[in-house]
Amino acid sequence: MKDFQMFLTSIDDLDKRKRMDDILNYIKENFPQLKEEIKWNQPMFSDHGTFIIGFSIAKGHIAVAPESVVISLFKKEIEEAGYSHTQELFRIKWSDKVDFNLLNNMISYNIEDKKDMTKFWR
Repeated sequence: MKDFQMFLTSIDDLDKRKRMDDILNYIKENFPQLKEEIKWNQPMFSDHGTFIIGFSIAKGHIAVAPESVVISLFKKEIEEAGYSHTQELFRIKWSDKVDFNLLNNMISYNIEDKKDMTKFWR
């Protein structure tokens, strides 16, 4: 898979495709400096070669992976939004409202916190 468009067209369910497209477009519009990448067949965004946030889709949800530090820091907000989470990711059910403010805050945090990083992962 080469780019976001190829990823999106691989999603057969048009409602799920639109939901994922809306999330990716929100990030592209609000953080135009981030690089779009497909790694491990998943769309993700990076900044100066370091990971910022990534996504994968499952039957029942979108998995959002901003790294464990961010999950820990935003645990309360994740739970208040009604999302379940693990140490590394949180899940937005296909029926859930997307909390774009939460995504924005997580991405902004990662950009600032990782501004001097030279590795892909923390």
